[in-house]
Amino acid sequence: MDLLNALVALLNYIIVPATAYGAQLAIGALGVTLIYGILRFSNFAHGDTMAFGTMVTILFTWWFQSMGLHLGPLPTALLALPFGIIGTSLMVLATDRAVYRFYRRKKAAPVILVIVSMGVMFIMNGIVRVGLSLGALGLTADGGKSVRGTDDVNFADGARFVITAGDFKTWTGLTEGLAIRSTQVLTIVTAIVVVVALFWFLNRTRTGKSMRAFSDNEDLALLSGINPERVVTVTWIIVAALATTAGVLYGLDKSYKAFTYFQLLLPIFASAIVGGLGSPLGAIAGGFVIAFSEVTVTYAWKKVVVYALPDGWGPDGLMQLLSTDYKFAVSFVILIIVLLFKPTGLFKGQSV
Repeated sequence: MDLLNALVALLNYIIVPATAYGAQLAIGALGVTLIYGILRFSNFAHGDTMAFGTMVTILFTWWFQSMGLHLGPLPTALLALPFGIIGTSLMVLATDRAVYRFYRRKKAAPVILVIVSMGVMFIMNGIVRVGLSLGALGLTADGGKSVRGTDDVNFADGARFVITAGDFKTWTGLTEGLAIRSTQVLTIVTAIVVVVALFWFLNRTRTGKSMRAFSDNEDLALLSGINPERVVTVTWIIVAALATTAGVLYGLDKSYKAFTYFQLLLPIFASAIVGGLGSPLGAIAGGFVIAFSEVTVTYAWKKVVVYALPDGWGPDGLMQLLSTDYKFAVSFVILIIVLLFKPTGLFKGQSV
């Protein structure tokens, strides 16, 4: 019985949260790897692109809630997500036309585009904070509560849990309860749908094959009649959809704060590089590697160990290697190790 309790605790605090977090990182890393593989630069504005898409989705969510629109047990944000994707697509396309296209036509070195993307990142971060503050003035669900762009925003509604700890204890008779949040299930299901749809698009459609050809050999793709501007446009739209979806899922599962998405840039890049920069499959694998590493290293293992060991053998300490405040340090360490010993990543992407 105690071993079952240990297993439930492991599911509750490690496996389920890390799987949901890994799915969020994987979707975010897919956007990074598409930009690197097709447009050939590391987009440091990707985290703030996620923040922008989530901000637009939140504003539409509040608007729908103020009109009484909802999806019952599902979050209203799902209804607002397409509008967030459209808004983000327009924003990244405008940014490409105003900024990146100039450097692309000048055949600027990738490091120049990286520096440019950092400038875009800071500008976009300010836009997100100001935009959320202004939008909250007239669109908050409770009819007038002001929200600053630096505040934590919880915009999840609908059913909170698929399984509650109390119900699980009643059903099983175990001491340890298993609680699975609806946002965690939603994240995993959405990630599966997004990944399947993306791989189908890249492998089965004419446009997807054009993008892959452009990524493999730009000169040969141009000789084959592929329109580079169309490839760039479609790439940015897909990246906007991935970034917005990842950002909304992360915000629903935890909470929304613009600066948090800036911090997420490290584990997202680590996911892409660990899996193999430029490899979509590697981005997915890297997301779960980083997520499980962060959660495992920062979890206090005392509860699981106490269940697993005989009575009286449990440790006095928490058995926690690192505080959760240092979870991003885990991503950094893994990133450095991969860059030193296997720069092409797990799936042999492009070396950094």
